Amino acid sequence: MGALEGRTALVTGASRGIGNAIARRLAMEQAVVVVSARTARPGESRFSGSLEETVEQVRAAGGEAVAIPADLSEPADRLALIEQATEQVGPIDIVVNNAAVTWFEPVERFSGRHFDAMFEVQVKAPFHISQLVLTAMRARQRGWILNISSGAARHPQGPPYAHRGTGGTVYGMCKAALERFTTGLAAEVYEDRVAVNVLSPSGPVATPGIVFHGLVPPGQEDRYQPVEEMAEAALALCSGDPATLTGRVAYSRPLLAELDREAKALA
Repeated sequence: MGALEGRTALVTGASRGIGNAIARRLAMEQAVVVVSARTARPGESRFSGSLEETVEQVRAAGGEAVAIPADLSEPADRLALIEQATEQVGPIDIVVNNAAVTWFEPVERFSGRHFDAMFEVQVKAPFHISQLVLTAMRARQRGWILNISSGAARHPQGPPYAHRGTGGTVYGMCKAALERFTTGLAAEVYEDRVAVNVLSPSGPVATPGIVFHGLVPPGQEDRYQPVEEMAEAALALCSGDPATLTGRVAYSRPLLAELDREAKALA
């Protein structure tokens, strides 16, 4: 029996990278997983990975997955995603808001179109999707919402500043907003046994997008945090007791070390 047997999960941005790994890990624990992204089939993106491939990987491992393509910058797509997911697998128990679109540009030259798209996908979409699933979660007194963030949410340390930055101010602003939304919502729904947490990688993860932006040097992917660590930490936050494991802004490696110490203390 898997830890998530009988539960349904939605993972956005699941065509590749962290979202793909989290979807596969939840399915390994027998959750029925709805995966969503813009890239439905191979060849539709300059990056490798697609929803079709994620579903194939889940099923090959004995899990159950359903793909629902969506552009989360569009409110209508967000609404349709939750409606279709509920029709196909039932009320959603677990939501992992992982989808992101990012440009790295200095503030002075930052495009208004890029700003709007980033805020829509990384802040408004998690907010809207949470709104759409909360009524059913509160009625059932069961639910887990996990928002994927980044160390970019932390404030730069200075002055003086060791690094001028790589155009990540807007990215960091979006993730900081996401983290404050998470902790506030956790307090709002605590009495309804709905857990709301943030998970960030402990360092760069060699996803296709990170490599594309030059944040991981080509050929050095193996030196960086594997997506499997993020997936394991996500599983813990999507299956823990909402009475105690909620309102966290957690980093993957310290969280896994903490949970390992607790498990050993109970053994």
